[in-house]
Amino acid sequence: MTDGESPPGTGQAPERPDWRAFLSWVEHATSERADDRSQAPTGSASRTWGQLQITPRQTDGDRRRYDLRHVDDGGVPATELTAHDDPTALHEIARVDADGHYRPLAGAPTLRTGWVFRDLDATALCRAVEACYPASIANWHREREGDLDVTHWRETAARQTGIYEVVEELTGDQVERLAAACCVDSQCLRRREWDESPAEDLDAPRGDGAIPCREPCSLVVAAAREIAVGERDAGDTVTLSLTERERAQLERVLDAVADGRADDVRDGDLGDGANRLRVRYLRETLFGEE
Repeated sequence: MTDGESPPGTGQAPERPDWRAFLSWVEHATSERADDRSQAPTGSASRTWGQLQITPRQTDGDRRRYDLRHVDDGGVPATELTAHDDPTALHEIARVDADGHYRPLAGAPTLRTGWVFRDLDATALCRAVEACYPASIANWHREREGDLDVTHWRETAARQTGIYEVVEELTGDQVERLAAACCVDSQCLRRREWDESPAEDLDAPRGDGAIPCREPCSLVVAAAREIAVGERDAGDTVTLSLTERERAQLERVLDAVADGRADDVRDGDLGDGANRLRVRYLRETLFGEE
């Protein structure tokens, strides 16, 4: 137990101001706009935090308790979910996705379902939330207080060293495309607050989530390096001759891969341009002789 926190099981509000503000926000779900809340199986109002659904309730002893589950399990009876007691267990749950693949980005919308934490006290709830989304409550509170320290792209790029120094070479247009590729709701549920610089905004969507993103994350920086290295090694360009039908199919393939839908296209669905057999035919058409 760290300083300033209530002992688990007391039901008292933590002394940390950011945690107290967060709990108040959760408690007042019923009094704010409908799109900020969801409906829990019990019928009480719940808050959505990334992919977490938080449902407050009051016990007979006038103590507040909280249920925590995946938002997609909102209508699933708790008896059909795997119950956990230790709030730090959510860190392990969030470590891999439903296919067992490591999740390098905590904000990615790939949190697996099938679990529930019931009867958490205030401190345990905040610990669980932070185990899933580190520093999210603190940054959310700083933003509400007008004290969120945002580090923009140019400052982030300037402090990179070693193999990552190359990211300073990205142009404004490339940073724009980088944000549009990596920092939208389909890829990360944090809401981007950083721009190219304090004086140069990015037009890419910022996202609609409650959790602010105060600086480019390590995954964005790693992607930026690959883009910058690719530009250095571009060399001579290659021109492909495509029919309009082939161009449309190539666009369909890129969309399916970029949106994570490629594995969902059935082999028998030959009308889909991202169908595996049709993609193999396209590869033979464009590159077979090579």
